[in-house]
Amino acid sequence: MPSSCGFDADKTAIRQQYLIMRRATSSVVRESADELIRKQLERLPEYQKAELVLSYVSFGDEVDTHAIIESALAAGKQVAVPLSVKKEKSLRFYTITSTADLRPGMLGIMEPVPDEERLVTPEMGKGSVCLVPGLVFDGEGFRIGYGGGYYDRFLAFYMGEKLGLARTMQVSSNPLPRGAHDVHVDTLVTEQGSFRISLI
Repeated sequence: MPSSCGFDADKTAIRQQYLIMRRATSSVVRESADELIRKQLERLPEYQKAELVLSYVSFGDEVDTHAIIESALAAGKQVAVPLSVKKEKSLRFYTITSTADLRPGMLGIMEPVPDEERLVTPEMGKGSVCLVPGLVFDGEGFRIGYGGGYYDRFLAFYMGEKLGLARTMQVSSNPLPRGAHDVHVDTLVTEQGSFRISLI
């Protein structure tokens, strides 16, 4: 449970602020931005070279990944999507052949059916890209999500390229509060362009 002061309270307030902002954005604006984000993503050399794309399955008013998944599959790429393991607060990615392979999971989010033959192992992550969701990102690639820590636990051991997807209104000009276990993305992709993160 979040504390009422300090670091957790800061993250909670920011999370609520960006949830409100995202919900207030019209569907027309979101759809236009998301199509441009897909095009920006598909121009990235890292994405073009990747044979395996690890993608979240967008839910509600998140940056849409359904079109990205379908486009990647049509291009002959392998696509894997996450299954939430609640007791471990972790993610396991399984390859899919289409979005028809998905079923409603935690909170109604579409998830793959667990199949050990389709499980993505850490070694398979080399040379892949992972599309990372977030409510807000900052200029150093750190993010605030929904507060479960699922993605940070997965990304801590992920060996591929981490690509954050965000509309420009989800990019903060100020550094976000971060913890010791928070993991930054390597590149941030918005409708206005892609930005490689360089931390010195």
